[in-house]
Amino acid sequence: MTDPAKQLHAYSRVGVVIDSNLLLLLFLGSYDRRQIATNDRLSKYSDDDYDLLVQVLAPFRRIVTTPNILTEVSNLSSAIPERDREAYFASFATGLSQLDEQHVVSATALQNRWAKYGLTDAVIAVVAKNGYLVLTDDF
Repeated sequence: MTDPAKQLHAYSRVGVVIDSNLLLLLFLGSYDRRQIATNDRLSKYSDDDYDLLVQVLAPFRRIVTTPNILTEVSNLSSAIPERDREAYFASFATGLSQLDEQHVVSATALQNRWAKYGLTDAVIAVVAKNGYLVLTDDF
């Protein structure tokens, strides 16, 4: 059996792709931890989940994202109360500066066998071919 800690360490040198739901947890939790308990989009997560996510990501040199993931996170962020949106999206913009955004042409992504999972996941599959760990809660 493979040791998960050793696997994480090995991937930490290359990078990690974070899927939309977990990136939303990271961004909203970083902005205001109270969002974890009050935001409907994060109802399946707890403060402990956020802490674990931050801990897992800490050793990674590169956190990779795509425009597709960021669009989903932005759209899912619309559930934040209107009074907090401007400050949240300013925080969101700061968080973006810490990510390595990679673009994959949609038509290219949908040509592979992952197309049945949708555009964002197909793009993640293409980006993951660069040796990145994929962190998701989809499975």
